[in-house]
Amino acid sequence: MITVDLDLVRKYDVSAPRYTSYPTAVEFKDFPQPEPLLAHINRSNQDASLPLSLYYHLPFCETLCWFCGCTTVITLNHQSSDQYLDYLEKEVALLAPKVHPDRKVVQLHYGGGTPTFFQAPQLARLNQLTRQYFQFTEDAELSVEIDPRRLSHGQIVALRESGFTRASLGVQDFNPKVQEAVHRIQPRAMTEQAINWLRSEGFFSINLDLIYGLPYQTVDSFRDTLEQVLELDPDRLAVFSYAHVPWMKPAQKILEREAALPSPDTKLAMLKLITETLTSRGYVYVGMDHFAKATDELAVAQAARTLQRNFQGYSTRAGAEILAFGISSISQTPYSYRQNHKTLAPYYAALDRGEIPALRGRELSDEDHRRREIIMRVMCHLQLDYIALSQEFGCDFAQTYATELSRLQPLADDGLVVLSDDGLRVTDLGRLFLRNIAVCFDAYYSAESKRHSRTV
Repeated sequence: MITVDLDLVRKYDVSAPRYTSYPTAVEFKDFPQPEPLLAHINRSNQDASLPLSLYYHLPFCETLCWFCGCTTVITLNHQSSDQYLDYLEKEVALLAPKVHPDRKVVQLHYGGGTPTFFQAPQLARLNQLTRQYFQFTEDAELSVEIDPRRLSHGQIVALRESGFTRASLGVQDFNPKVQEAVHRIQPRAMTEQAINWLRSEGFFSINLDLIYGLPYQTVDSFRDTLEQVLELDPDRLAVFSYAHVPWMKPAQKILEREAALPSPDTKLAMLKLITETLTSRGYVYVGMDHFAKATDELAVAQAARTLQRNFQGYSTRAGAEILAFGISSISQTPYSYRQNHKTLAPYYAALDRGEIPALRGRELSDEDHRRREIIMRVMCHLQLDYIALSQEFGCDFAQTYATELSRLQPLADDGLVVLSDDGLRVTDLGRLFLRNIAVCFDAYYSAESKRHSRTV
C-alpha cells in the first residue's frame, strides 16, 4: 500500500506536462507540406521488423460531457460515420503503401469521441478496411474506448469478431448529482450491463475511467464511487485529476457556474483516498493515474520494462511506431511526430486533394531523441541505468546530464527518488510525482508556463 503525504503533494503541485510525448505537443510547429515528416517513415522501413501500432480517432458524440478535453464532434446524425469512414479509407490508402509490407501490427486502438457511436456494420467495415492494408501478429492487442450509454450487444459482438479483447469504459463518477452537473447521466446498472456483455463475449481486460475534482464531489461521495467500482472488479483503473482548461475547452466554463468545484484541499484528500484504497486492494500503481491488477499485462509490462507511454497513455507494446488516422490524431516514429488537422473540413479537403492530412508536427533532434528516452524510462520503467544510457548515447551520462541530475536532489531528500553513482530509482511514493521527476530532464520546460495542467 502506498501512503500519501499531503504536505509533499502540496509542495509538488505545479504545472507540468503529462509526457505523452517528448517534446510535448505544445512544441509542435506547422508543416504546410507533410513530406519532411513522412520521410521518417522511410527511415523506419529500413528495419522491416519494426512493429506498428495503429490508432483511429473516431470523434463523434451524441452529447457533450462538460468536463471533456478531447477532440469531439457533437452530432445526432449517425450518417456522419459513413462519410468519416470514407475519408479514413482515403487516408489509409494514401499512407499504408508508404509502409514496408513486412512490418506487422502489434496493437490497434479505437479512441474518441465515442467509437461506439459507430454501429455494428460500420465497426465491421472499419475492421475490414484495416485488415485489407495491414498484417497483424497473432498476439496483437486490440482495444477500444466505450461509452456505456451508447452501446448495444451487437456492437460488442462486432468488435469481438474483429479481434478486440480489451475495452475502456468511461464512468467518471456514480453519484447522480455529479453526473447531472457534468451532463453525463450514466447509472451504475448501465455500466454493469456493458461490462457483463463484454465479459460474456470474451473481452478479458476491462478498464474503467474515473475523474476526481468534478462539481459536488466530496471525499465521502468519491469513496462510495470507488467501492461501487471495486465491486465491478475491473482489471485496470485510470483515475484522472480533472484538468480545468476553459481557455482550451470553452464548455468547461459551464462547470465554473456550478460554483461547486472541490477545493484544492478536497482534491488532495481524494487523491490520498484513491491511491491508498486501490493499492491496499490489490492494484499496482503503475503511475500517472493508472492502476492495474498485478497480473494485468500493464503491470507485467512495467516489471518487464516493455511499457511505453504515448498519446493514448500507457501502452504495453514498447518500440512500436504509431500510425494514427482521423482528425487530431498524432503519429509517432522514432524520429518525428505528425498531427492531423483537428477539424473535419480541412481534414476532408486535404484528402480530397490526395494529400496526407497532416498539419503540425515535430522532427526530433539527436538531443530530443536522447531526452525522450530518458523521460520515457522514468515514466515507464521507474529507473535510469547510467551505465546503460552512457553506452547507448555514446557519452558519460552522469557527466553530460549533471545539471539535470542536480535538480533531482531535493526530490531525493523528500524520498521520491533514490540516487546513486550508477543510477536513479523512483520510490513507491515517487510514482505520484513522475511528472515532477521528468521535468528535470525537459529542455523546454518553464516553471512559469501556464500551458500545462497541474500535477494534481
